[in-house]
Amino acid sequence: MKIGIGFVTGRKGFKHLFRTYVNSWSEHGFIQDPKTTIKLLVAYDLSYFGTQASDYKRVDPELAGKLDGLAYFGATRIADERQMLVREGVLSSAESMLLFGEGYGKKRNAVIWFAVRSGMDRLLFIDDDEYPVAVQRGDPVHWRGQSVLGAHLFASPDADITHGRHCGYISPIPKVRFDSSLTEETFAELIGALSNDIVSWDTIKKVVIGDGGVTYADPRIVDGIPPEEVQSVKGMKFISGANLCLNLRRGGADSPFFNPPGARGEDTFLSTCLEDKRVLRVPAYTFHDAFLKYHALLHGVLPRRLDPVEALDAAVVKRFAKAAVGWVRYKPLLTYVTDRPAYEATIESMESTFERLGPGLKSYFKAEEFGRLLPELRRYARKAPEHFELFEMTKEAWKKALPWARANPTGKDA
Repeated sequence: MKIGIGFVTGRKGFKHLFRTYVNSWSEHGFIQDPKTTIKLLVAYDLSYFGTQASDYKRVDPELAGKLDGLAYFGATRIADERQMLVREGVLSSAESMLLFGEGYGKKRNAVIWFAVRSGMDRLLFIDDDEYPVAVQRGDPVHWRGQSVLGAHLFASPDADITHGRHCGYISPIPKVRFDSSLTEETFAELIGALSNDIVSWDTIKKVVIGDGGVTYADPRIVDGIPPEEVQSVKGMKFISGANLCLNLRRGGADSPFFNPPGARGEDTFLSTCLEDKRVLRVPAYTFHDAFLKYHALLHGVLPRRLDPVEALDAAVVKRFAKAAVGWVRYKPLLTYVTDRPAYEATIESMESTFERLGPGLKSYFKAEEFGRLLPELRRYARKAPEHFELFEMTKEAWKKALPWARANPTGKDA
C-alpha cells in the first residue's frame, strides 16, 4: 500500500505539524508496517505568510528518515510540470493554468497530480491547522488521540473517497453578545444569506451560542461507529477539504478541485462532481485550530478547557469578516450549479439582506468587509455564468490530463 500524505500549506509551524503526524503514524504502527509506505507531498505557498522554502524543508531528520520520501512542490516546480504538459501536447497553456495555476484549489490539484504520477494508492489530505486529536465535552475536557490514517485505510477499499470528522473551532463565526444593536434575529438573517446546505443558522446556533464556538466530538463516534455512506443533496455529496482521503485506484482522483477566481470553496465544488462516486464518512476526528490559538497541542499540552471565540477580539472579527466575503464570492456559482431555477430569487434575496444589514454590521463589528458584501455579491453574481464555464473547462482539462499522468509515472517523488 503506497500512501501519499498531501499538505497544502503556507504557515511556518509546518515542522511542528510534521513531527506530530509522524509520531502519530508511528504510534499506530504504520511506520513499522513493511506492507505500507508513507510519502509526504507538500505544496507550499511562500506568499501566504511571507515564508521561505526552508520553513517547510527544515524538518527533524530523524523523523524524516522514518518515512519513505518527502517531496516539495513550490511555484517553480509546479510551473515546470505545467510547461512540460504544454510541450508534450497534453494540455494547452490555458488548460494548464486552469488546473495548476495560482490558488489554493490548484495547489491541491498539483498534489493529486504528483501523487498519481508517483504511483500512490491512497492520498490523504491534511490541513496545517488540524491536529490528530478529538476533544470531548467535560470539566475538564477529555482528549482522545485519533488514528486518522487508520480510519481512512480501513474504509477506503470500498470507497472512491472517504472523509472524516472535525471538532474544535470549525466555524469562523464568533460568539456574539446580542443586544438592541444586533439581535439574534438579525444575525440569523445574515447567516441565512451566507449559508449553503451545510452552513446554516440551525446547524451552528448551538455551537456558536451554546458552546462558545467549540464543536465537541461525539463519544459514540470516537469509540468507533462504522463508516457512513454520504448521500446526495441537490446533486452534491458533501466532503471536507482535509481529513480527506482519495482512493487513487478507484475514482477518487477523477475530478479536480476548483474555486472561482479570488474565492474559496474548492471542496464544495468538488462535492458537486461526486454523484456517481461512493463516498464514506469515517469515525476519525481532527481538531480544527481555526484561530491558531492552540499550537501547544502539537507539543503535547492538553488544555483543561477551551475558551469561547468572542466577537470582542479584533482578530476574531477579522477572520469572520473575511470568511463572510469568501462565502459571498462562491455562493453565486454554487447556486448556479446546484439550483439554477432558484438562482435569480436567491441572489435577489441576498442583495436585499446585505443592503439592509450591511451598514449596521459594519458599524457593530467595526469591520469594513461587511460593507463589501453587497458589491462583492453583485460582482460574483454577474460572473457566475463565466465562472461556470471555467469550472466545466477545468473538469474537461482534468479528464484529458489524468490518463496521461497514469500512463507516465515518474518512478520517483518529484
